[in-house]
Amino acid sequence: MAIFGNKKYTEQELVDGCAGNDRRAQEALYRLFFPEMLRMCRRYTRDEDTAIEIANNGFLRVSKKIHTFSFKGSLEGWVRRLVYHSMADYYRDNARYLHFLVFEERDEAVPERGNESFYEEDILRAVLQLPPVSQQVFRLYAIEGYSHAEIAESLSISEGTSKWHLSTARQKLREMLQNIYPHDQRLNTAT
Repeated sequence: MAIFGNKKYTEQELVDGCAGNDRRAQEALYRLFFPEMLRMCRRYTRDEDTAIEIANNGFLRVSKKIHTFSFKGSLEGWVRRLVYHSMADYYRDNARYLHFLVFEERDEAVPERGNESFYEEDILRAVLQLPPVSQQVFRLYAIEGYSHAEIAESLSISEGTSKWHLSTARQKLREMLQNIYPHDQRLNTAT
């Protein structure tokens, strides 16, 4: 439930209002989800202005596509996905400024090693080669921060199946990246 002024909006009213170009509903949606989307963007950039720019571009995408939301998942998850796509577009368009991107395990930091670091393009290309469900589980868990319970519910699978897909995705990514970086010891000893 979102509140703007004295009006309380249900998700259905928010979506319908935004699709009908109701500025109050659009602002209520923005105020409801912007703080969380900005936090997600901050995880990928240290520059506050860049994080705000990415989040705002994501909300522009949300406003353009809100009429396509079909309530087959959570509204927040749908907004998160569109903002994430805006972030991917931003980094793809500004790739000349990026040197590398390291995915970290949730509990274990991966040390930087200069030229041995994984380049973003190689990692993204490898993720795109994963089987569709494993790719989706990997993105939701490792990139977007969803729990296995949330993934299981949204994909209509068990938590165990979600964990299996994540494990499979990590193993396949490790194998693909070992072919690209055969001398990187992190890949040879990772579990």
